[in-house]
Amino acid sequence: MTSPILEARNLCKSYDDGRVQALRGVDLAIGAGEYLAISGPSGSGKSTLLQLLGGLDTPTSGEVLFRNEALGSAVDLDTYRSRQVGFIFQAFYLLPTLRALENVQVAMLAVNQDVNHRAARAEALLCEMGLEHRIRHFPNELSAGERQRVAIARALANNPSLLLADEPTGNLDSVNSAHIMEILTGLQHSRGMTLVVITHENDIANCAPRHIRIRDGRIES
Repeated sequence: MTSPILEARNLCKSYDDGRVQALRGVDLAIGAGEYLAISGPSGSGKSTLLQLLGGLDTPTSGEVLFRNEALGSAVDLDTYRSRQVGFIFQAFYLLPTLRALENVQVAMLAVNQDVNHRAARAEALLCEMGLEHRIRHFPNELSAGERQRVAIARALANNPSLLLADEPTGNLDSVNSAHIMEILTGLQHSRGMTLVVITHENDIANCAPRHIRIRDGRIES
């Protein structure tokens, strides 16, 4: 493995005053530029792990390190989320009242990009996703596959070093699923990005160079 960009050290996460143990002492190192798939049954803790790696939540105990510095102490979480991580979700989370071009620009507001730069970059990213003919459309005017491609463009807006994808093909048919995974793996390869994909689909997980499984909050392999 190349030098780790992300590490989980004895990561634990509990909910409901400790009655629900989502993660139980997870140790994981992810190399810079690596493509890692994480799979497991529903409720196994895989999405919780991704949220902690992305700084969307904080652990009950243990720590997450980005480039050897702890999130939340040495690394400011807001800066980390806005500048270092691109998030892709099953439900897309596009703002329904904004056009595709505007949805991509939203991600750039946190880093104070000039308005003209935001528009130009958003358009370039949507064109890269093959959506040059859809940039003025609202989410409800797009197919599920197109909405996910808008979401990928948004995730790339601030040129992150990490792409974290939680069930990115969960709402897609097999053709669109294959297309989305082709885009993600192509980005990982061409840009040298670190890609972590959460999935319950074994065929997707098994295509990754590295695949780990989680059950009951612990890594199995």
